[in-house]
Amino acid sequence: MPNYARLALSLLIVIGFAGITRAEESKLKGTLTCGKCSLKVTTECQNILVVKDGDKSVNYYLTANELSKGNHGAVCHGPKENVTVTGAVEEKDGKKWITATKIEGLEEKKG
Repeated sequence: MPNYARLALSLLIVIGFAGITRAEESKLKGTLTCGKCSLKVTTECQNILVVKDGDKSVNYYLTANELSKGNHGAVCHGPKENVTVTGAVEEKDGKKWITATKIEGLEEKKG
C-alpha cells in the first residue's frame, strides 16, 4: 500500500507542475503583418501582430504552426488591421511570442 501512496503523490506533484507551467490563453487585437516584407525585422517571412500599448507598439511573433502559416498569404505584402489572435503568450529571447489557436478578422481565403 505505501507504494501506491507514493505513486499517487508523485502523480499529483507532476500534474500540479504541469498546470503551473502551462501558458495562459490571451486574446490580442492589433495589426497582423509580415516581419520581412512590411516591418523589415526578420530575414524570412514571419507573421507578427503589432499591438498598441499606450504610445508604444508591441510586436508579438506568431509561432509557426498550421494556423499561422495558412493565414500568412493574407498579410505577406500588406498589413491587416483589427485582427484578433487568441493563443498562449510567452517571452523568449527578449521577444513576445503567441502560439495562435484562433485568428479572427482576416478575409476568408478563396478557392
